Parts: sequence; structure tokens; C-alpha cells
Amino acid sequence: MAENKNFKKPTKGRLEVICGSMFSGKTEELIRRIKRVEFLNQNYIIFRPKTDSRNPNDKIISHAKTEIPAKIITNPKEILKYATNYDVIGIDEAQFFDSSLSLVCNELANSGHRVIVAGLDMDYKGNPFGPIPNLMASAEEVTKVHAICVETGELANYSFRKKTNDNLVMVGEKKEYEPLSRAAFIKKMAVREKKK
Repeated sequence: MAENKNFKKPTKGRLEVICGSMFSGKTEELIRRIKRVEFLNQNYIIFRPKTDSRNPNDKIISHAKTEIPAKIITNPKEILKYATNYDVIGIDEAQFFDSSLSLVCNELANSGHRVIVAGLDMDYKGNPFGPIPNLMASAEEVTKVHAICVETGELANYSFRKKTNDNLVMVGEKKEYEPLSRAAFIKKMAVREKKK
């Protein structure tokens, strides 16, 4: 059998996506995975976008108050500059990055890195958000986490924006957003449309 010289040995790299609504535990799950990496003595680095102004500059903090060091960046291509010497790369609030994040994450995974991305999969209108859908499509593993709907007590898939603000990006917490099930989200959006 002839040897195919164009065949490259498979890498151990992989892409994992953690997604869901606000208050669903995405950051908590990212931190949990990184803590396991730490336990295995693998080196890691975590990035978050400058857009996310809720946390101090040098860390990410979950709603459960778990925290871990992180580096703030403005452009996904910066990840390539900083991440080359790390086994594992974590990215939080990935929905705030542009579409080039998908290319960067796949380049890292293709070169043998484990990349773990956390972010909202839908915006406040229930539409696919930023680079997350493309990342989900190319990931080896997608974990969808859920909050609890504040109206029905069922699993929440949607992040309902309480204020009428048409900006796609509006960083906020419980004052600005609430997790809702599909039925509760549809009902509240219909009420909002009638008021227009």
C-alpha cells in the first residue's frame, strides 16, 4: 500500500462550546473545566472581551462568585499571539466577539490545543448570536446549559431583555435581563410588540 505523503497525523486538539441563556451557568461550567485542567497540571489561559465590563480586568467571575484569572482582549486574533504556549485556551462571553473567533478557535484546535468557549447562543430577540452558531457547528462537544424560567419554573432557553433597547449588545445583569422558557418568552415578546 502506497503511503500518502499529504496525510497529516491527527492532532489532539478539540473545540468545546458551552452555551445557553443568561444565568444558566456557562461561566461556572467553563471555570469547572479549567479547574480540572489545573488539577492535571496542564497550562491554560483564559480570555474575555473588553466589551464585558461587569468583572475586574484580570478575571472572570461566575454568578455563583467562582472566579479565575483572565486576560482581556478586543480582537480574537490577539488570542493567537498569547495562546501558543498553552495546552488549554478558555474564552468567556464569546458572543461579544466578531465572526473571526470561529477561525481562530479552529486554527488553535487544528494545531493541537483544547479550546473551551462559553457564550450566549441567542440574543435578546431569540436569534442566533455572534460567532456561537459557527463554533457549535465545528465543535467536537456542545454543552447547552439552562437557567430556570422566572415565570414558569421550567428550563429557560431565552434571555429576555426587560428594557426596550434595540442595541444588539447591552451588557447587564438581573436588573436588565431574566431567563425565560420558550412559552414565557413568546408571550412577553408578543406583549412588547403590541405596545409598539
